[in-house]
Amino acid sequence: MTPELTELLRAVRPADEAAMQAARERQAQLTKPPGALGDLEALSVRLAGVFGTDRPDPQGVAVIVAAGDHGIAAEGVSAFPPEVTGAMVANFLADTPAGPGGAAVNALARSVGAQVYVMDAGVAAGLPEHPRLVRAAVRPGTRNLRREAAMTHAEAEALILAGAALARQAIEDGADLLIPGEMGIGNTTPAAALTARLLRLDAAEVTGRGTGVDGAALAHKVAVIREALGRSDVTDPLDVLAEFGGFEIAAMLGVMLQAAASRRAVILDGFVEGSAALVGVALVPALADYLFPAGECAERGHAAQLAHLGLRPMFRLGLRLGEGTGGVLAAPLLRGAAATLREMRTFAEAGVPTA
Repeated sequence: MTPELTELLRAVRPADEAAMQAARERQAQLTKPPGALGDLEALSVRLAGVFGTDRPDPQGVAVIVAAGDHGIAAEGVSAFPPEVTGAMVANFLADTPAGPGGAAVNALARSVGAQVYVMDAGVAAGLPEHPRLVRAAVRPGTRNLRREAAMTHAEAEALILAGAALARQAIEDGADLLIPGEMGIGNTTPAAALTARLLRLDAAEVTGRGTGVDGAALAHKVAVIREALGRSDVTDPLDVLAEFGGFEIAAMLGVMLQAAASRRAVILDGFVEGSAALVGVALVPALADYLFPAGECAERGHAAQLAHLGLRPMFRLGLRLGEGTGGVLAAPLLRGAAATLREMRTFAEAGVPTA
């Protein structure tokens, strides 16, 4: 492990327990019946722990979309061809009448005032130069994880650090809520492989439809993942990432680690993001304190990820697009949770009798 990555892991500290206790005490005094704000109350307490104050005030929202291709796509595990990855990167960056970007994540980000950053983490297609595209690729796509390790350790660590660097940039630009997002045809296959190995589950328990495969195609996808897992018995988190992961998954892990090290909140989108979170929490358990899952996505295996992480989703909308879309939708919920803790008056302040 490089000294830079070692230092990044060491910088991730547990959430501030004193701030959370102060937030719990304040919640108990606010002008409402106990528990009346439901899950917003627990979210506000967790945010207090992240930001180190019982009056958290998260402002800027950043979505970091990492794009990468996968050698495993050659095995027919996706309903779409690999060329879609590069085309979608162009869509993320396109100028439209509504503003930068023509993809779902762009539209949703505009609706909540979030900034979208786009990273080439290893796209196979040649991407034209663009001022909003961050170049971080070490090679044009991973190797075929069914046959060999998807990445070398050096490649995996390079992408983790690239994700961390872009997260630092987003934080410098004002982001308090960071949303790792991804694009990569075939990437639910490495995500399922990572999840199966790290949770010690059979591939069938965590492998879903991805871009829409079903029936025989889904059974083939499960078989491919089982064969890949049978090729290597590694269990060390970084070994697992290198063997079965993806460049964009490594980059998202770097975003999460840097956000936590900088005491910022991470909003988790879906299944692929969840696989990166599993690697991260295996490396440094305190990372879980900074993770806020948006929703339980429709992809099989996401519920198992969240259960292992001990995290509760904010909604269930049947989302499975990726890109960070669900995370963007959750940002106003987190801001609202923080606002109630910060701005509501206590019974004493408002002169409201309690009995």
